[in-house]
Amino acid sequence: MNIAPGVEMLEITTNMLGRTSTVHPMLLTDKDNVVLIDTGYPNTFEQVKDAINQSGVPFDRLDTVIITHHDIDHIGGLAAIVNALGDKVKVLAHADEKAYVQGEKRPLKLAAMEDNLASLPENTRSMYPLMKAGFEKSFARVDRTLVDGERLPFCGGITVIFTPGHTLGHISLYLEQSKTLVTGDALRVENGQLERSSPSINYDMGLYNGSLKKFAQFDVEKVICYHGGLYTDNSNKRLSEIINI
Repeated sequence: MNIAPGVEMLEITTNMLGRTSTVHPMLLTDKDNVVLIDTGYPNTFEQVKDAINQSGVPFDRLDTVIITHHDIDHIGGLAAIVNALGDKVKVLAHADEKAYVQGEKRPLKLAAMEDNLASLPENTRSMYPLMKAGFEKSFARVDRTLVDGERLPFCGGITVIFTPGHTLGHISLYLEQSKTLVTGDALRVENGQLERSSPSINYDMGLYNGSLKKFAQFDVEKVICYHGGLYTDNSNKRLSEIINI
């Protein structure tokens, strides 16, 4: 779906651990760069590649991948992309996510499962080896780390917003030209409404609540959530309501 000139929201649907899930990586293009924000689940590389090609941008032009955080549905296709494009593609993530993306630290959700495996319900416990295998095939290098407030020169300017809480190094991104807020998993769209992410999937609610307040600094017309997609209904007003819940 085209959101604005040079801003495309991809829609990648797959069956993951027995349930159907749709995620929304973002594709940003200008005359010099092609940037992908997040990479989908493991085993969806061909879907992501086809979606990029179908948007009118040759996959081989992709030169930058920005990772909002290291959850499996965000880094799942990263290794395949790096393997396909080699050193031509550069991977960016916050410094606090780098070790997780590269597999040097245990992913937070995987670690929580491992540390409590014996007490988990059988159906949840059975997902563990699948999730572990998925992570192991997804880890890839991070070429450059990002900091809060950094301005990336791509596609009219992108402001990095450090929004920890969902994970320790989670970032959101503000696309200056189109006034679009890309929230990763900091927010979601459900039944057409912009909502906070569920506390059950956030690592630290204190950090999370503080992070949401940063969104008030930006003039937002469109919000893109990885889960749920596009929201455009008086975005600034709804963000203010969410921040003050």
